[in-house]
Amino acid sequence: MSDSTKHNKILAFYLGQQPDSQGRAIEHIWSWDYQKLESVHNYIQWLFPLREKSRFNSTAPTLNDEVIQAFRTSEELTNRLLHSFKVMLAFYGLECHEGDNAEIVIAKSAEYFSRKREWIEKINHNYLRLSRILTSLTELGLKNYALALFKCLDEIYNEDKESIGLETYTYWKKAVNS
Repeated sequence: MSDSTKHNKILAFYLGQQPDSQGRAIEHIWSWDYQKLESVHNYIQWLFPLREKSRFNSTAPTLNDEVIQAFRTSEELTNRLLHSFKVMLAFYGLECHEGDNAEIVIAKSAEYFSRKREWIEKINHNYLRLSRILTSLTELGLKNYALALFKCLDEIYNEDKESIGLETYTYWKKAVNS
């Protein structure tokens, strides 16, 4: 790792060495209940960074090639990214099953029907969060998880097309086909 990579805000945050711009450690965010995950809007950019600057959180750092390479080559960073992913899956009422032959399946959990009432509705900010998660996972080397999530979201979309809408679905599809 180069010196600039070692001092990168995203990497330091992900490795638990430095808080985000609000002073929150990643482990603290992972421990939030569903209500806090829903009502706080400036953490998702830290858990799932992108190359583009966030329109909603100007203090969130962005990805560069060195950071992407660090995530793609570090087992620790990958595992911590997967932990963030699983926290958000639970929030949506979904769960990850990692089977033999590296097969990844994202499925509805026992909480799905109670959780879906919180985010499946016409125009919901969680649709943007899901686009961000799909894009970030793909960029950071976890495309197999992004594709598994998209497959699950595809099923959910087919059940709730009127609420989710084609525009949102198109963003989700584009995020995993980049």
